[in-house]
Amino acid sequence: MDNKAFSAFSLMTFLGVFLLALQTVCGDVAYSLPEEIKRGTVVGNVAKDIGLEIGKLAARKARIDVDGNSKGYFDIHASTGNVIVTDRIDREGLCGKKSTCILKQELVLEEPLELHRISFHIQDINDNSPQFKKNRIKFEIRESAGKGSLYRLDEAHDADIGPNAIQGYSIDANEYFRLNVIEKGVGGKYSELVLEKELDREQKQELTIVLVATDGGTPQRSGTAVIYVSVLDANDNAPAFSQAVYKASLPENSPLDTVVITVRATDADEGVNGEVTYEFDHISDENHDMFSLDQTNGEVRVSGSLDYEQVPSYEMQITAKDGLGLVSSCTLIIDITDVNDNAPITYIKSLKNPVPENSPPGAEVGIINVQDRDAESNGQVRTFIQQGVPFKLVPSIKNYYSLVTTGQLDRELLSDYNITITATDEGSPPLSSSKTVHLSVADINDNPPVFEEQSYSAYVTENNKPGSTLCSVTARDPDWRQNGTVIYSLLPGDVNGAPVSSYLSVNGDTGVIHAVRSFDYEQFRSFKVHVMARDNGSPPLSSNVTVSVFISDVNDNSPQILYPSPEGNSFMTELVPKAAHGGSLVSKVIAVDADSGQNNAWLSYHIVKSTDPGLFTIGLHSGEIRTQRDISESDSMKQNLIVSVKDNGQPSLSATCSMYLLISDNLAEVPELKDISYNDNNSKLTSYLIIALVSVSTFFLTFIIIILGLRFCRRRKPRLLFDGAVAIPSGYLPPNYADVDGTGTLRSTYNYDAYLTTGSRTSDFKFVTSYSDNTLPADQTLKKSPSDFADVFGDCNGSPEVRAYFYPDISGSSDFNLDLLRKIYSSITAINKRTSIGRFAFSDTSRLPQTCMEDAMNLYC
Repeated sequence: MDNKAFSAFSLMTFLGVFLLALQTVCGDVAYSLPEEIKRGTVVGNVAKDIGLEIGKLAARKARIDVDGNSKGYFDIHASTGNVIVTDRIDREGLCGKKSTCILKQELVLEEPLELHRISFHIQDINDNSPQFKKNRIKFEIRESAGKGSLYRLDEAHDADIGPNAIQGYSIDANEYFRLNVIEKGVGGKYSELVLEKELDREQKQELTIVLVATDGGTPQRSGTAVIYVSVLDANDNAPAFSQAVYKASLPENSPLDTVVITVRATDADEGVNGEVTYEFDHISDENHDMFSLDQTNGEVRVSGSLDYEQVPSYEMQITAKDGLGLVSSCTLIIDITDVNDNAPITYIKSLKNPVPENSPPGAEVGIINVQDRDAESNGQVRTFIQQGVPFKLVPSIKNYYSLVTTGQLDRELLSDYNITITATDEGSPPLSSSKTVHLSVADINDNPPVFEEQSYSAYVTENNKPGSTLCSVTARDPDWRQNGTVIYSLLPGDVNGAPVSSYLSVNGDTGVIHAVRSFDYEQFRSFKVHVMARDNGSPPLSSNVTVSVFISDVNDNSPQILYPSPEGNSFMTELVPKAAHGGSLVSKVIAVDADSGQNNAWLSYHIVKSTDPGLFTIGLHSGEIRTQRDISESDSMKQNLIVSVKDNGQPSLSATCSMYLLISDNLAEVPELKDISYNDNNSKLTSYLIIALVSVSTFFLTFIIIILGLRFCRRRKPRLLFDGAVAIPSGYLPPNYADVDGTGTLRSTYNYDAYLTTGSRTSDFKFVTSYSDNTLPADQTLKKSPSDFADVFGDCNGSPEVRAYFYPDISGSSDFNLDLLRKIYSSITAINKRTSIGRFAFSDTSRLPQTCMEDAMNLYC
């Protein structure tokens, strides 16, 4: 049959054999289509047939699934719902000689899971021509054969069924034989040669007849074989089987060479005519190696690997032929019984991976399909997963399972799961298989950064370099990627009224905190800032931590001498009585240090130079200047001391001051005051001596003139002595130098300060009963009239020590009250007899008016 005729026949079959879509009562769908249909042909619209909107097919992941290793021949077009053919369909290869050929496949829809069974009825077309087992058929017929003798011919085989199978046989016209076509009881037809005319070997020894087998398809197909007849002597008995149909059963795991059954045929003839041989009449190409047949004894043995899941039964034709060519046949049916030789197989049909960690319990993450090719109990499967994982299998439809969550997932505790799915059948012995599914947990931003410490402390020395590293803060975020990426920043705030960003900065990536400026311990000693750690999630999460910055002191401040004051042009002179004994308190150097601590602020006092090195000593830490021995007549009246004040820092810082002392009991013994100064440079000693000599001479001449002028005064002036030790006005001390305990400041038990000005009729007196150990007293000033001074000084008999300041700041004043001076002199004279130290201090004698200077000299004399 040529290709053009075959194509025309296929087209007519395709158009004539209906494409019908039938929906079963239970909701299943059935389609009929011819075999060998063209790829891409639309079989039907499944969306319309099951009543589903076309737009939902893609959303629900519609697909056609097949069982196990079965081949898929159909697919669904998600945008139209059409079921199309995807591969060549050969009904004979799928179903063989079965009268009906149905491919059962499943339409799977997800979310929610839904299954629809689709049955495809494959219709046979006439695509196979009849074929004989042998192209040459030989007969040896004895010439004695009688008219009407029958000679069975080989049956032709056509893979098609129904009308497309073999419908008849024919032979070309001849004078000796006609053809008789016989239908078999189990289906099929075979033919027999009927001897119409007795053979005459002497006339013709061999005959050639063409046998044609035709089917009923359109167009019709045929197959031919050539019959060769050799004329012999008569063989009038054909072999006969003991039964027309033989049946056998054996398990699929039967070993090779197992005897399945033994067929037996007998022949009434004797000799060569009665010798029977056996052979398979026709076996398909797929099954011809499964069994073997012993030609002499008729034993059928297993020769191949049997598989119930592929072919559950076999049907074969066996022929028996005698020595001269007479044959008979029987049918052998072998049923294969199932054994549990297939373990269940697990298929992952759908899987959501990774699974968000905020998935609620019961969320479906996958669809599992478990199949076992065995039959009955051997194919019944139990499926489970291991314990200890927050997942379980929920049976769904048929052999489908849903993999769902059973608890809350936490990626930070466990980010990956290996879920082992075990399937076990109910065979004996049972078979099982396992499949591991890897599931990852997708991160969400559910953890804020957490600092490694509850608070941080940073220590830095003052005068640090800007940009230096103070400390590092570290926060951990167990989330993943951007959810776990930590960024550091300073929270807005103030430090001493300035923004915190002007003091510190933080590296946003590393958390390292740097100093923006140099710190000063004397300005502030510590401060706190707040650092925020924020992740990069959406929305971001954050946490804060407090960082305390402590500034440590360095020795960067030299000691500051408060007394004697180094500022201005005024000089302070201490009067030391000639009768002072060794150990007497002469004066005190007061200094403070802005640094802190026993190292940087612990002051020590040293006399670095003095007029008489053995006369005075100074307390190492108190600053008190005392006599080392009794004062003698040979000691110089004017004593100059240079005192150095050092702290205990590394390196040590120091300051120096000059102290001027006069050894005298009264002012009359003081030749001059302005030349009391100390020369710091020994190289200029001669120049200073010349200046001092000139000054003394000038002062002496002036003093003589003043004395002569005072002798003419009509009133007697009392002598005035000023007795006192050191008195420090409270204005010397800055407010931040209040705490001077142990740093060498003055600790006097009783101090009385008297400030006298000559420009008015009133004077200011300041009385302080006692200085505390740690602070200098505030001013307490009383306004007194001139007549009250005598009473005040008259009450000082019980005081252990009286100190007086005399500041004759009378520049431009002519109102010098000599009566007041006389009263002061009388009172102080009595006091001076009971005190050990007196002091007469000038601010600047050059500013005294001439008249006042004369009055003072008369009073002194």
